[in-house]
Amino acid sequence: MNTKTNLEAVTESELPIQNNIKSLWEKLMKAKIGVLPLPLYIVLAAIILTASVYNTLPADMIGGFAVIMILGMLLGDLGQRIPILKEIGGPAILALLVPSILVFLNVINTSSMEAVTTLMKTSNFLYFYISCLVVGSILGMNRKMLIQGFTRMFVPLIVGTVLAVVAGMLVGLLFGYDLQHTFFYIVVPIIGGGIGEGILPLSIAYSSILGGSAESFVSQMIPAAVIGNIFAVVSAGLMMRLGEKKKHLSGNGKLVKSEDGNEVHEEKEKVIDFSLMGAGLLIACTFFIVGTLGQKFIGVPGPVIMILFATLIKCLKVMPHKMEDGAHNLYKFISTSLTWPLMVGLGMLYIPLEDVVKIVTPAYVIVCASVVFVMILSGYFVGKLMKMYPVDAAIVTGCHSGLGGTGDVAILSASKRMALMPFAQVATRIGGVSTVILASLLLKLLS
Repeated sequence: MNTKTNLEAVTESELPIQNNIKSLWEKLMKAKIGVLPLPLYIVLAAIILTASVYNTLPADMIGGFAVIMILGMLLGDLGQRIPILKEIGGPAILALLVPSILVFLNVINTSSMEAVTTLMKTSNFLYFYISCLVVGSILGMNRKMLIQGFTRMFVPLIVGTVLAVVAGMLVGLLFGYDLQHTFFYIVVPIIGGGIGEGILPLSIAYSSILGGSAESFVSQMIPAAVIGNIFAVVSAGLMMRLGEKKKHLSGNGKLVKSEDGNEVHEEKEKVIDFSLMGAGLLIACTFFIVGTLGQKFIGVPGPVIMILFATLIKCLKVMPHKMEDGAHNLYKFISTSLTWPLMVGLGMLYIPLEDVVKIVTPAYVIVCASVVFVMILSGYFVGKLMKMYPVDAAIVTGCHSGLGGTGDVAILSASKRMALMPFAQVATRIGGVSTVILASLLLKLLS
């Protein structure tokens, strides 16, 4: 009898402990990193880290996705939680800069770097991402708004570019920089369309005109492009906050107001058909191939041809509506699931802090900031005059001061406006190509 009583007493005494453990576990499962419960995230991160340390991480897309997604979820989540930072595009800033700093400090080991390099460069994940966003957003857009957006966006883009060049040169002059040096080595790299499409062609042109190695010019121009991109990301985050406080200034991803001044109402969300998403994937890839094919014969950059082709298909209404839905659903999946991971890869491979720290001074940073801020402010006010949503017009114009496709992703994600990707790509590609050509011709005339 006593034995039974003692057993019952022990069992009853264990109940509070069991309840506490159960309660703690439930709390841990409710705590999340991105969409993953915290315990599951820790397990997955430990597995990936262990594989990386012991050099068994696959040096392919599987290993690359594992690394960028585990970091992207963490940094994106932190960026949305940290006070002040979350108001200015924190997820994009952390996802870009933290991996870049880790690479600079040699914290990320060779195994992880090889996997991410294979994914980002060999498999060209950036262009795959951009293709899905551009094609899906264009085919999912209101046709009338699409046409009006493309026809009106060039005015704030041109005005913003001219004013940004003037502002950058004047501020540079105030800090003792030579006008020619400021223009060719600070301003032009910021608005040149990124590293691959802007700085590399510029370095070759500068080398052929001035002599010397192209590599020496690259190292002089990259800091301006990187710093300009950071300011563009922060500015986009601030514009997003302005749009949230003053809703009449923001289209939330729509560039042009309807003719009566009212917002165009979104269609109701449709049930996602995953087989249609597969069709959307094929369409996005094929449109990108159309761009590369067209570039071979007419010389226009492939992404620009892809945008024009998608716009033409949308305007002519030749794409079946269900196929448009498939491409648009794919765009929504890619933009919501892979944006922060993509930026981790970009930060690891395309934001070279080593080059930046060699040149940067406070005056240099202020000159870069003046170019970007004037670009965005002019886009805001000119967009307002053009009956565009000024916040969205400013963000698209600001993409001209970003790091090409890399910058477009960072700027639009910081402002939560991935639907503006087609317009951002036009601003970046056409604006960048024009800048490279004009700067090369001008340098030749001045030499």
